Amino acid sequence: MEGLAVFALGGLNEIGKNMYVLQYDEDILIVDCGSKFPDESSLGVDLIIQDLQYLKENQDKIRGLLVTHGHEDHIGGIPYFLQQINVPIFASRLTLGLIRLKLKEHRLLRETELALIHEDSKLTFGVMDVTFFKTNHSIPDCLGIVFQTPEGAVVHTGDFKFDFTPINEDRGDIHKMAEIGSKGVLLLLSESTNAERPGFNPSEREIGKRIEEVFQKAPQKIFISTFASNVHRVQQVVHAAEKTNRKLVLLGRSMVNVVSVAEELGYLRVPNGMIIEKQDIHQFSPEEIVVLCTGSQGEPMAALSRLSTGNFRQVDVLPNDTVIFASSPIPGNEKNVTEIIDNLLVLGANVVYGSETGLHVSGHARQEELKLMLTLMKPKYFMPIHGEYRMLYKHRMLAESVGVRFENVFILNNGDVLEILNGQANHTKNIHAGHIFVDGLGIGDVGNIVLRDRKLLSEEGIVIIVVTMNKSDGKMIGSPDIISRGFVYKRDAEKLMNEVNELVLKKITELERPNRNMIRQVVKKSAEQFLYVETQRKPMVLPVVIEV
Repeated sequence: MEGLAVFALGGLNEIGKNMYVLQYDEDILIVDCGSKFPDESSLGVDLIIQDLQYLKENQDKIRGLLVTHGHEDHIGGIPYFLQQINVPIFASRLTLGLIRLKLKEHRLLRETELALIHEDSKLTFGVMDVTFFKTNHSIPDCLGIVFQTPEGAVVHTGDFKFDFTPINEDRGDIHKMAEIGSKGVLLLLSESTNAERPGFNPSEREIGKRIEEVFQKAPQKIFISTFASNVHRVQQVVHAAEKTNRKLVLLGRSMVNVVSVAEELGYLRVPNGMIIEKQDIHQFSPEEIVVLCTGSQGEPMAALSRLSTGNFRQVDVLPNDTVIFASSPIPGNEKNVTEIIDNLLVLGANVVYGSETGLHVSGHARQEELKLMLTLMKPKYFMPIHGEYRMLYKHRMLAESVGVRFENVFILNNGDVLEILNGQANHTKNIHAGHIFVDGLGIGDVGNIVLRDRKLLSEEGIVIIVVTMNKSDGKMIGSPDIISRGFVYKRDAEKLMNEVNELVLKKITELERPNRNMIRQVVKKSAEQFLYVETQRKPMVLPVVIEV
């Protein structure tokens, strides 16, 4: 590519699996490598990551992977990335601790070069100099990135908000942001998650007060669910537990891991003896216990979901226990969250949920905060990122309202390349950008065809027709064996199955010099047509021909 090129392999027109690429001639830098959780259409898929075709073809040009912060949608894809392309990773202290945890699980830690950076770090990659600035988010140690290129400065904000009274004094460096803007910003890439929401976010400190109020009133055990990575919220729970003389139980692997790393690195302060194991919970009275767990987004296998159905060993939600949702459902998760709330209410719990409770504040900038960032940076060109199309579009309108020219704002899709040459930016080309499904240990072996088959099986079921043939003369031995799963219950549909049997026999005997492929095609086509006429359903018909 000629001059400066900027594009995304994830994070545009979607929430999750963020990955942004900057390339100047022979030097490529990557920002973030996240993953995305599947929706209901991705049956059986565990994780969605980026398609790395372009980067694999140009891996000799990649100088490093820079990580803005430690959330899953920014680091979740790193182990899968490193299995294909091994490059140095640059991240802040807590982010690096969470990445190390992932690499250890995937047995990649020894093979990976990890470099610690902070807000005052300065790096050089070919013709690009890279500096950083501190931002405020719902996890500590977040960084924005400034790329000084021969064409000018490119700024990537990472995920951010402006909280002037944050927990642990973890505030963004607004003075440095203003200084960056005063020197001139050619292109700004800024997150758009909350671009539709007016105003400013409330301060995290207000949430801490509300959590303490609920803890004071709770008569028995307290269960509180939040994002494991929200270290500030975890610290507030610890403070509330300390004030109400409660022991803390951690449920969920990600919660245990994040708390362990954050405490080890000094980002979380927990009094000695406060954390107890779940098997010791019955040694204390109910009013002495608070359970901090994962599952606030309704994940089926997370701790809160299992608690709501009584399927968590050694821990039960009992009548008059208090369950607190210290988060808001991500769009698409509302149904699962509602189901868990219903289950908890059936168990007799007091469930505290909803935006009006004052128990959660977003980590993403609202409209006035987004406008503040734009005003501080004063970019010539603007590229809204990290959001679905309506969010990117709204962010464009906000940029125009603070003086960015309409023609200088680029709403792009993953794979769209923004090239800047001699100070002029244009959307010039597209590169391949898709997604890869991770299913168990398989990476990329589940594609759209497999998902289509899974969808068909889940909706219509399957009919397997086994035909046994004499290998020497090609004649059929006995009658076909028909197996139905998820279509009709065979015992209640014997007449239908007998008619399928007779149809298959008839069609095969009509064939001259039949071979295996010919039999499969005839059986499949005739059975599908017959079953649709009789039932108005389209099960997957799988013919199996055995030669003996």
